[in-house]
Amino acid sequence: MANLKLKSNQGIKKVEKTKPALGLVASGKRSLDIQNILRDRIAKQEIPPGAKLGESELANEFAVPRNIIREALSGLEQRELIERIPNRGAVVIRLDLSQVFEIYDAREVLEGLCARLATQNVSPDSWQDLVDLFNGRMKQYIETHDYESFLAGYGLFRRRMLLAANNPVLTNMLDMVYEKTQAIIRRILILPGRAAIGLKEHQAVLDAMRSGNADLAEQLRRENIRSAKDALRRYESFVL
Repeated sequence: MANLKLKSNQGIKKVEKTKPALGLVASGKRSLDIQNILRDRIAKQEIPPGAKLGESELANEFAVPRNIIREALSGLEQRELIERIPNRGAVVIRLDLSQVFEIYDAREVLEGLCARLATQNVSPDSWQDLVDLFNGRMKQYIETHDYESFLAGYGLFRRRMLLAANNPVLTNMLDMVYEKTQAIIRRILILPGRAAIGLKEHQAVLDAMRSGNADLAEQLRRENIRSAKDALRRYESFVL
């Protein structure tokens, strides 16, 4: 009996030694939280292209060890938002003109697929609140030049589409594309007449989704992205 008790206690000790892994989970979460904050800053160009991300400065700002900052920067590098340059460290990537249009070509296909899946996966009447939003307050935002509220409404539309599409691979790909083009989207929006055109295009997409027509929703969403790309090409010397 004594031998059995000893073996049992030894087994308990072995289990207890694995508990510090919880600390690794907490560390990973902090790293991901910081990564998400930096992703948002880069997307909005609060941290502009070419800017350096210093480990020491970020560690001081977020009050965390530098190894957590390194983990966050590795995540940004994997998403192709920063690059590591010898003797300079982590630097926000600057897209050239050809890359921007290539991204829009990919985005057209991905956004169209997202609209199709979203329309197929949920009931048509689930889109009614967005139809009302885009036919009501979104028009007012343009009339009053409240572009921040307009972008917030667009963000809601985007999140709802991704949620309804229910495809994690597609969501990850579109998130990476959106992060790289968010600053450009903000610039395109204030081009002459672009906000009103974009609103009509989104209204048409939502009408197709509200009617349950997945084929038409995909087609119109692709046309919407293509239209934004054409506007960008027309004014590229002013926007990029």
